[in-house]
Amino acid sequence: MSFRVTLSASLRDALTFWLPVACAGCGVVDTDLCSGCRHALAPRIIRRVIEPGVTVTSALAFDGVAARVVRALKEEGRTSLARELAPALDAVLRLAVPAGARVTTVPTTRAAFRRRGFRPLDVLLRRAGWRHERLLRVVRTTDDQRGLGRRARRENVGGAFASRPVRGGVVAVVDDVVTTGATLAEAVRALRAAGADEVIAVALTHTPRRRSFEGESRVIET
Repeated sequence: MSFRVTLSASLRDALTFWLPVACAGCGVVDTDLCSGCRHALAPRIIRRVIEPGVTVTSALAFDGVAARVVRALKEEGRTSLARELAPALDAVLRLAVPAGARVTTVPTTRAAFRRRGFRPLDVLLRRAGWRHERLLRVVRTTDDQRGLGRRARRENVGGAFASRPVRGGVVAVVDDVVTTGATLAEAVRALRAAGADEVIAVALTHTPRRRSFEGESRVIET
C-alpha cells in the first residue's frame, strides 16, 4: 500500500510540473487559486439541526467556488488547496470546539484511501493547525451515498462506525461535506456509545438547504 501511495504522490507532482496550473475555483491559468476565488472562501458560519439532538456547525456552503475547490482537493489530489480552505476550517473549529475537547474525524473508507492516497480531513486539519485523534473506524461496508434520499442515507450508514473507548469528556467530530447529515449523525452516535459526555459536530462545508430538508439553519455572524 505504501508503494501505491508514493507512486500516486509522485505522479501528482510530475503532472503539476508539466501541466499548466489553473485556479481550482474559476479555471484562470497560472495560479492554484485566484484572489477572487480566495475571497469566496471567507467563512459564513451556520448551525443546522441534522436530527433531534444533533446540531452541526459548518463554515461554507458546498456550492460554487467552495464546492469546486473541495472537489479539486479530494478527487484531483490538489492537496496544496488545503491551505486555502484551512482558514475557514480553523474559524468554525474555534467557534464550535471548547478548550480541552478531543478532536476526531469521520473515518475514511479503505477504498477511498486507496483511490486518493491520502485522507483529506487529515490534510485539512493539519493545515488549519489542529491536532486530532483517529477515534472512529469503519466496521461495516456501505453503499455510495450519492443519489440516496435522506431515509436511505440513514439506513445505509446505520451501524457503520465504531469508536475506541472515550470515557467521558467532550469530543468534536469533523467532516468535510455535510449533505443530509446522516454520516455525521452516525459518527456522533458511535462516539456517544463509546462514552463521550458530549459530542460536537463540525463540518467544513454544507450543501445548500433544499425545501425537503428537515431542520433549521441559523447564520452566525463572525
